Amino acid sequence: MTHRMTFWSKVPAFFQAQLKLTEAAKKGFGDPVLAELAVLRASQLNKCAFCVDMHVKNLREAGVEQQRIDLLPAWEEAGDLYSERERAALAFTEAVTVLTDGFVPDAVYERAAAQFTETELAHLLAVIVAINNWNRVNVTIRQPPGGQL
Repeated sequence: MTHRMTFWSKVPAFFQAQLKLTEAAKKGFGDPVLAELAVLRASQLNKCAFCVDMHVKNLREAGVEQQRIDLLPAWEEAGDLYSERERAALAFTEAVTVLTDGFVPDAVYERAAAQFTETELAHLLAVIVAINNWNRVNVTIRQPPGGQL
């Protein structure tokens, strides 16, 4: 697979805005580990190797157990490895990222709304939107894992 373009250096204002967008979303959410789990899950769904690599490293550095990282693609079958709050966030992440039915189902939204304040849920949505931006660009340009943007 060949890296197609050095996109981020060609659009420095967009790059800086994307960095600020991501920082604001994560800071407002307030739970850095859960934010990393959500962005890793979205990156897995979007098949963004660059982002998967980065967020796995971030979770390891944060001291998250390897089993929780490894089983993230099967979080629904992982028993009590993830809290209900985490499961609600992961279901919400998947629904926002994939939009299989063209919308986020009410049950998924209500499950997340039961676990988060409206402000927290808004910031979680911002985190998910931000990582989807990163994923879509990096997948399109075939950004190699472990490299520099």
